[in-house]
Amino acid sequence: MEKSGAILEGSGLRLHRGGRLVLDGIDVSFRAGTVAAVVGPSGAGKTSLLRCLNRLEQPEAGTVSLDGTDIREIPPTELRRRVGMIFQTPVLFPGGVRSNLCYGLEGVAEEVLLEALAAAGLAESFLNRDSTALSVGQAQRVSIARALVRSPEMLLMDEPTSALDKDAAGRIEALVSSLAERGPGVVVVTHDLEQAERMAECAVLIVDGVKYAEGTVDEVRGSWPKERA
Repeated sequence: MEKSGAILEGSGLRLHRGGRLVLDGIDVSFRAGTVAAVVGPSGAGKTSLLRCLNRLEQPEAGTVSLDGTDIREIPPTELRRRVGMIFQTPVLFPGGVRSNLCYGLEGVAEEVLLEALAAAGLAESFLNRDSTALSVGQAQRVSIARALVRSPEMLLMDEPTSALDKDAAGRIEALVSSLAERGPGVVVVTHDLEQAERMAECAVLIVDGVKYAEGTVDEVRGSWPKERA
């Protein structure tokens, strides 16, 4: 059965940086309730694509739309809530976990905070922990919980396990795989096809700013340029 829900689309995305073409007319479409991987060699343009999808970067050509609305027409605070972003290295603000989860919000119910922590695989006791006392893996989970408090329609994740050891990375991978069951679409950037296969239902392969292939991870694997293997 086809999944319904929000759709985040990029059409004809083109971007230069430092005189180099990093995105060359890319078309992508991601749907809520699905985990999709954006894969490709280092420097392929994967992170740049993700930043354009959340308007952290503005493409020179092309458009990004959320449910058919150009994201340039959506107020930035609303866009950041509806399309959450998780970076490679977790960024937490000084203070407690509670204040991090509630950052920029008012009147958030305790049960919402606890539900977000549970969804991120953290115990209730973390709500009263200091953010500076967390491991990198725990901080990344708090970053994910902070996004979930805002009930995003799409969640963008840029190499979310790159700063983690193998065990912590495995826990984040399992978490990513389960997030779409809550409703949001998840788009995760990785250069690791095995990791993409563990987490995602589908994948987009980007090489030198060009979309080479899309489909299942196995289908994309067959299109990986041999010289980049």
